[in-house]
Amino acid sequence: MAGRNDGREPAGLRHRRKGPKRPKPLPLLGWALAAAGASVVLAILVREPEAIRSQPEQEEAAYPAAAAVAPARREPVEFRMTDLDHGWIRYKDVVRTTSDGGVTWTDRGAVPAAREPDAGTEGQGLPGGGTEAEAGADAGHRMSSLRYHDKDYAVKQVQFLTEEIGWALVQDDGELGGGLLVSGDGGRTWQQEVTGLVRDAIRRAKEELAGRRKEAPLYASAEAAQLAFRSEWLVMPETAVPGGVVLIRHKKPGSVYWNGRTYLLEPYGAGYFTYLPIGMDVAPGRYPIGDKTLTIAPKRYPSQYLEVTEEMNRMRQDTKRIAADQALINKARSVSQTEFLADGPYVIPVDGRLTTPYGHTRYVNGKFSGAHLAVDLAAPEGTPVKAANDGVVALADSLYLTGNSIYLDHGMGLFSQYAHLSKLQVKAGDRVRKGEIIGLVGTTGFSTGPHLHFAFWAHNVQVDPNLFFGRSPFHWLLGTEAAGEGKIGQ
Repeated sequence: MAGRNDGREPAGLRHRRKGPKRPKPLPLLGWALAAAGASVVLAILVREPEAIRSQPEQEEAAYPAAAAVAPARREPVEFRMTDLDHGWIRYKDVVRTTSDGGVTWTDRGAVPAAREPDAGTEGQGLPGGGTEAEAGADAGHRMSSLRYHDKDYAVKQVQFLTEEIGWALVQDDGELGGGLLVSGDGGRTWQQEVTGLVRDAIRRAKEELAGRRKEAPLYASAEAAQLAFRSEWLVMPETAVPGGVVLIRHKKPGSVYWNGRTYLLEPYGAGYFTYLPIGMDVAPGRYPIGDKTLTIAPKRYPSQYLEVTEEMNRMRQDTKRIAADQALINKARSVSQTEFLADGPYVIPVDGRLTTPYGHTRYVNGKFSGAHLAVDLAAPEGTPVKAANDGVVALADSLYLTGNSIYLDHGMGLFSQYAHLSKLQVKAGDRVRKGEIIGLVGTTGFSTGPHLHFAFWAHNVQVDPNLFFGRSPFHWLLGTEAAGEGKIGQ
């Protein structure tokens, strides 16, 4: 009954007790506050307000460069390239070296000791005038400033190894990372790295240096070789006479027009060469050869008078046989090795007595016969005849006027001739060495007695053998007063 209290709980209260328990209000409020606090902390961690950062973190944000301090810039003091591959840069605290032409650099404790020159390189020089051992030559380059990427830099040190390859240390504010630049085109442009242009220049320089190593030993001295390498043109010797010969060297391929004929310059070593024969018809005077001048001095040759039998004299009238032999000779001498085959000075091919010097005007049975453009050396029949120098046998045959004859090709259009032999001991195509026995003295052909008729031919023009005896053509650079050393008569 409503409002009645019989000591039992009200019905409403009994109903609530039988239902599920509900959380108390205070614990629920605590959980809500904890969740809210977690959200705040998460927001703080994500958004990282400036106010709650640590002091060092605030400084790092304000000065980001201080977080990763750049290494102090090395200040280069000096550098040197000791050859095309090797060099060093000295800084205040370290030395860096390269062995691949500046492509890579490695730290070292000190400047490396001077490198010994490669075998055979002394005096040969790099293309710009330096040497492998002493590459400081600047090839005539002097500069106080240079331009790189549209900016001018003061030059502290410059070194050109060749006319194309140069290195320069410039004054910079750190933007070049050390201030060392390289050029592969003679200083017209500069690079911080060894580019393809520089690599090509280094390759060409190495090829020329290899050529110089091959060519330099041919000269009489290192100084003579250096003179040759520095010269645009070289005439060896610069003074000659009719009947002589000169050797031409040029730095570049091309040709020389001389006495009505064009002579092709053939490559050898680091240069391009040809012989110029000075025919008996060349008038004395001064003749330009490139940027040099060849002086032809006058010379008179003595006369010689011979008496022979009429039978022998008639031999000289058989023009048909003579022409056939001449065609054979011309064919043999038309092809020459495009290199210098000779090994140093030439030797006199036989021990004999000089009977007819070079250049004598000859009269046979009282009639003019022409100039005797060879030397005749009398010796007993069977005397060994030596090759005057290394060469290839171009012809070894029995000919009408000169009898058993040999022509040796010494390269570059130069041939030596051995005539009237009693026996041939070589055949065409054989390679022979200087001093090797190639035949025996005889009196075959148009001959009045056992002797060796010995001659030199330069591009099918006879020239004085005395210029070669005891000498190499490369020794003619010393001048005419030395070129005849070892001669056996005039």
